Parts: sequence; C-alpha cells; structure tokens
Amino acid sequence: MSTNNPEHILVVDDEPLIRKSLHEILRLEGYKVISASSATEALQKIKENNVNIVITDVKMPGMDGIELLKAIKKDKPKVSVILITGHGNIETAVEAMKLGAFDYVTKPLVDNEIKIIIQKISEQRKLIEENILLKEELAGIKRNSYCSMIGGSLPMQKIYTMIETIAGTKATVLITGESGTGKRLIALAVHQNDPIRKNNRFVEISCGALPENLLESELFGHIKGSFTGAIKDRKGRFELADKGTIFLDEIDTFTTPLQVKLLRVLQEGEFENVGDAKTIKTDTRIIAATNQNLETLIKTGKFREDLYYRLNVIPIHIPPLRERKEDIPALTNYFIDKFNLRNNTHISGISKDILDLFSNYNWPGNIRELENTIEHAVIIAKSDKITRAHIPAHLFRSEKTIVEGSAKSLKDIISEPEKQTIITALNNAAWNKKRTAEVLGINRCTLYNKMKKYNIKSPPR
Repeated sequence: MSTNNPEHILVVDDEPLIRKSLHEILRLEGYKVISASSATEALQKIKENNVNIVITDVKMPGMDGIELLKAIKKDKPKVSVILITGHGNIETAVEAMKLGAFDYVTKPLVDNEIKIIIQKISEQRKLIEENILLKEELAGIKRNSYCSMIGGSLPMQKIYTMIETIAGTKATVLITGESGTGKRLIALAVHQNDPIRKNNRFVEISCGALPENLLESELFGHIKGSFTGAIKDRKGRFELADKGTIFLDEIDTFTTPLQVKLLRVLQEGEFENVGDAKTIKTDTRIIAATNQNLETLIKTGKFREDLYYRLNVIPIHIPPLRERKEDIPALTNYFIDKFNLRNNTHISGISKDILDLFSNYNWPGNIRELENTIEHAVIIAKSDKITRAHIPAHLFRSEKTIVEGSAKSLKDIISEPEKQTIITALNNAAWNKKRTAEVLGINRCTLYNKMKKYNIKSPPR
C-alpha cells in the first residue's frame, strides 16, 4: 500500500456496491477517497473538499455524469474527471472527452485500468508543474541547437523545453507537422533524453510505405504459416521495442482494423502475433507522427476518435520552415558543414543575396528541401562560396512569383514553388517515383495525387 499519494478522489455512483468497491480499492492504494451517491451531492462535496480527481458514472438519476462533468469544468477546470460508461456507450464517453473529461472506462470495471488512468493524471499534473519550473529556469536562455535539431526561434525553444519535460515519463506523444519538418528528430530526442529507455531500442517504422497485411506483420510479428510467405516465426516491432520506444510515422495511414489493435496496445499494453492466440505483453513508449489533420480524418470516418485521444496525450507541433525563417541561416551553415565533411569540399559560406533568396522562398519541402538544396550547391560549387550559379533554378522562379504576385491568386503563388520542387525532384531521380517520394519525405500515393493536381506528366521515353 502506498502512503504518499497526493490525489484526493471523489467517487460518484448511484449503485452502492460499485461506489464502495472503488472507494476501498483506491483507499488501499493510499489515496484520500470520498464518495457521493448523486451528482448534486458530488458538487457539494467538491465545494467542501480539495478534490482533484472525480470518477463518475454516466447514467445516474437526476443530473447525469455528462452534466456533472460540465458543471465541474465550469467551476473547477483543473479537476480531472474519469467517466464510467456501459460498453455500448463509447460514443457518449468520447463526446465527454471533448467536453474535458480526462478519460473513460467501460463496465465491467477493471481495477488496474482505473489505477493506470489515475497514474496518468498524476504524471500529467507533475509534467505541468515541472514544465512551469523548467520554463522559469530557462527564461532568458536561448539554445540554437538541441539533440541534432537546429534553430533558435521561439517555436523551437518551446519544443526543446517540452522534450526535456516529458522525456522521463511514459506519456504517449503525437508529433504533427508538414513533411520534411523533422518529426523523426523530435521522436529520437524524446527517446535519448529518457534516462531509462535510452538504454533500450528506438524502433521506427514508416507506416505509409507498407500495405496493410505487411504493416500488421511488421508491427506485431507473425508465426510460421500464418500467411503465404511466412516461412518462419518473426518478432514484430512492438516486441523488439519492449522497454524502449517505437516511432510510428504516418500514423494516419493505419486502416481501421490496425487502429483497433493499436488502441488495445495503448490501453492494455498487449497484442498477439499474426496467426497466434498467445498474448504478448509490451512496455513500449509510443510516439506517433503525422502530416495530416487527424481531426479532419475523424470527421470523414477514416480515423478513430478514441484512438486520437489516446495518442494525443502530449501533442508537439513542428511549424513549417516558412514560419521560422530566422532559423534558415543556422540550418544553412549546419548543412554546409555536413556536406563539406561528406564530400571533402571546402565551401566557406554563402553569399548574402542567396540568404535573402532563401528567406523569401516558402520552402514547401521544409528542412528536407533546404538540405537537398545545400547538398546540390556544395557538390556543384566544390570550393569558395555558394552563389546564384549553384542554386536550383526553381528557387529563382519564386522571386518572379513575388514580383508578379499582384497578377496571380494567393493559391497560385503558394502552389507554384511546390510544383517546381516536385518537378526538380523527379528530374534528379530520373522520374523514379519511389525515390522521388523518399527525397520529398512523402509516400508515393501523396506524390501521385500532387502530380495529378499540378498536371505533371512523365516525359516520353
């Protein structure tokens, strides 16, 4: 029994048996627990006591759990609320999470599930407190780089601080941002700053690069004979990442069946190999990333709302390069040094007019496009400074676009650099679509859609 749990919990349920059972379970865990048989009684006890967690049934006579949630969030927004719902009322519970509920559990209640959620609440509260302290400590301290990430802009400072705050916890992280912004570097930084998990594996998988059947096998493993071509047992990425970190890039490409399996891993920490009935336990930190708007995908039925809330415990958004252009000089110098070393060249820097050009360009391919541009320039220039003669032509077209902007729509102005970037990448890859998609940091399906959008056609052979 723990004796140092700071949480003060209120259990609300009109069924005496459930109320007393939860009260006793949580009391034995060392929590201070009080109970109420109705929402009205609960609101009164919240006024009289320093409650910071409420566990309430949804269905109760009079004021129900949803109305109680609204009342709590109006008067005591910092109180965390856990909903208890029947198995057939998941939609109600998810709707409650939109209103501010921390999480939900379904009947019949499982003791460990309640305990885990309360631990998450405690962790999150601790994170918030540590984040405030860390921000105070770092006030006035500007870092121009952190764990292979380059940039001294305010958005990057916030990301560095967030990574330091959350790294040592078990919290799931959802990284969002356009292709080429550096989502993998953030995931790796979280892993490397985790004092325990950094000694174990960092396993990554680009989910959009594999068809559903292969992705399922890659993630969860399979046994011999489970499908055509399964000639031997194989461990999946979750099994390999046990006690470490798994990075799921392009999480938006998960099919509905795979979303269900991932949800189970997040909730219960278990799964089965493809073709096997044996349950495998895993203690893996999950970091997911996407360049899509998951809330839009939820509305179109392509992404599960409950999975989104499980993944989005700690959201980290990386702004596109066009929104942090003050980082371009530092990134440019970093890439010059990198490619000098790789190619045994001695480029001393870059001319001011090219830096001005870089600052006026919108970088639709983000940092990856800047990196490719510098690599191209270093190889072409070979020595001395990088000048206009060493820069791909499509960047100069952006100058013309700015001059002629008054005669074009905003849509055309924004689209033109992206179109030219795709054409340049296709030419450099000899129109190999797979290689082009890899360079641009998008999957082939996205590349095909953009080629169709801009009417880009392969040259005749």
